[in-house]
This record gives sequence, structure tokens and C-alpha cells, in this order.
Amino acid sequence: MNKFDKIVDRKNTKCYKWDYNKEIFGEEDLLSMWVADMDFKAPEEVLEILQKRIDHGIFGYTGNTESFYTSIIKWMIDRFNWNIKKSWIVTTPGIVPAINFAIQTYTKKKDKILVQTPVYYPFFTSIENNDRKLVTNELNLVDDYYEMDFIDLENKLIDNVKIMILCSPHNPVGRVWKIDELKKVSELCLKYNVLLISDEIHSDLIFRGNKHIPIPRISKEISNNSLTMFAPSKTFNVAGLSLSYVIIPNKKHRVKFKKTLQNLGLHGGNVFGIEALEASYTYGHKWLDELLFYIEDNYTFVKQYLQNNIPEIKAIKMEGTYLLWLDCRELELSQKELASFFINKAGLALYDGSKFGNGGNGFMRLNIGCSRKLIEKALFQLEEAVSNI
Repeated sequence: MNKFDKIVDRKNTKCYKWDYNKEIFGEEDLLSMWVADMDFKAPEEVLEILQKRIDHGIFGYTGNTESFYTSIIKWMIDRFNWNIKKSWIVTTPGIVPAINFAIQTYTKKKDKILVQTPVYYPFFTSIENNDRKLVTNELNLVDDYYEMDFIDLENKLIDNVKIMILCSPHNPVGRVWKIDELKKVSELCLKYNVLLISDEIHSDLIFRGNKHIPIPRISKEISNNSLTMFAPSKTFNVAGLSLSYVIIPNKKHRVKFKKTLQNLGLHGGNVFGIEALEASYTYGHKWLDELLFYIEDNYTFVKQYLQNNIPEIKAIKMEGTYLLWLDCRELELSQKELASFFINKAGLALYDGSKFGNGGNGFMRLNIGCSRKLIEKALFQLEEAVSNI
């Protein structure tokens, strides 16, 4: 049996994904395929190292060792052929907090910040909660494949935008941006003096035939105009350990960012997050390669099942992540009706596409980072529900 086929019961573990359906969706008995964590155990080597740390029995204040930084540096070389320096790495308690810190560091109230929609919704809240002005550049859907609208992007950036937040790879549309796309975005940001923040949390989750390129790798000039954010959380399913890191090659930007962390009293780190990152990056290559085959096979299965049995719903072409964007517009339901249909008719907890901003109406986001058996059950329920519309 493939280790990813095993269904792990996550209920009654304070699990946000499975234990809060009633509070979030109004129904208890739903298949949870919404929030972006997987239903797979972390690699055995990671669990063993965490268990060893638990057995030690003391969880005092913790610092980052040389081996911690070395594991990140080596991971970047091995996975992305990117040489980074230890001094560029700044640890943070999650990427969403890091985005907020960057907004507070490099902008002031009422400044404009641009995102490309539909996109991960905390981008919006990070901008609005800090009293900045949200500017959107909507992606174009062409034949079930998303493309950037560079004409609109330039027209928006020219109007005194201070920061652009890029989602690379993209959540929820599953794009792995190509080098020419990344170059064009980066060069436009340079042209209009816009700082580029790149959320690359899904960078390890890339399907065959695609390649993730960290923004700073493109050129030294672009490297000096960017902050790039990573974490092992999505890759190795350790999101609850709350550790991420930001790579900031520009010393001036880095000093300012660290000053914000100091002002907020954010120093040190979660002992288990530190251990999990180092263990994942040191021992996780084989596990990750196996995971990628499994998730890509899940995507192929869902796509073919929809084509054969539920043609009214289309799977948008996916190049990476484990989050599948479903085009449900042929069901001809309002967004409110669509969200209700998935909950009350299909018995599924998916993410409502409208949460992702402009371009999200008519869509739902499906998490396929789970056992194939669970996916089969979900698709059968969905097929039955659609047949009864």
C-alpha cells in the first residue's frame, strides 16, 4: 500500500480542517477538502527527530544553529539551483505574518499595494487591516489556463503602487510562472520603483515538465528589489509548527525588515518548527518526490473523472500545488447557491471561489492533498448532487 493511500483520522485533534465544519460551514458531516494542509503524515525522519526532542523533555528558549541555516542553503541549491547567503535569511512565524511585517516596514497608511486576482485571500486582509489601499490586476483565463494581463498590470503599477505581492506558484489557479512571465513582472516593478514581495510557499510542489524559478535568481538588480518568502509548511505538512523564512539579499531592505521584527518583540522561534524545518530539508527529498507523483496522479484522476462523469465542472490546468481550481460556471448557479450546493447537496467542504477576489465567482477550490479514496468518495458525492440539479 502506498503510504499516501492511508487515511489518517484527524478529527478531535484540534484540527482546523476537520474539527470546525459546524462553525465554518454550518454542517458537521462534511468531507473537508478546503484549507491548505494535507491529510498525510510528515516524513518519518521528521517525526523521529521531533519525538527525540519531545523525549528530551525541556522546551526552553531556542536559537537557530549553523546546521539550520545550512539546511536552507542546501535546499535552495538542490531544488532550485540557487546559491544564497546565510545573512540573507530572516526567520518569521509564518508567511502571512511576514507579509504583514513587510507592509508595515516598507509602506505607510493609504499606500497602494497590488495583487493578482483571484488569489490567496490573506493578501487582501494583510493590505486592508494595515490601512493600505488594495489594487488588483485580474488574471486572464484562456482555454482553462491562466495568463497575466501585462497591459493592465503596467497601467496599475504606474499609478504610484508601492508594493506588488506575487503568488508564485499561484494559489488558487495552480500556475507555475515561466521565466519570461517572471522577468516581465520583475522588470515592470523595477521600472516603476515597486518593491516585489514573492510568496513562494508552494515552490516545492511542482509537477513534471514545470520548473519553479525564485524571483531573485533572475538578475542581481531584481534580487535587490525583492523579498522572497518560503516555508516547509505546505511541502511537509507542518503548518501548525509556525515557521517560515524570508530571503532578503538587499542589505538595506533586510535591516529595515529586522528592525520591524525587533520592534514587535519577535525574536527566537518555535523549537519544533526549527527542528522540523532542518529535518525536512535534510531528509525529505525522497518523500517529497514520492508525494509529487501522488498529487499529480490525483489531479489527473480528478480531471478525467470530471470530463467523463461531471462535464459541467472543469478542472483548471494545474502545474503545481495541491489546490485544484474548479470552474463550476456551467452549473449556472449564483455564487451563494454554488457554495450552498457543495455543502448541502454534495456534502463537501470546499473553499468558496469568491473569497479569492475578482475572477473567483463561479469557482471552488478543491484540496487534493489527501488519499485517493477520499477523492473518489468526494467525486461520487459531487456526481450524485449534480445529477439531481
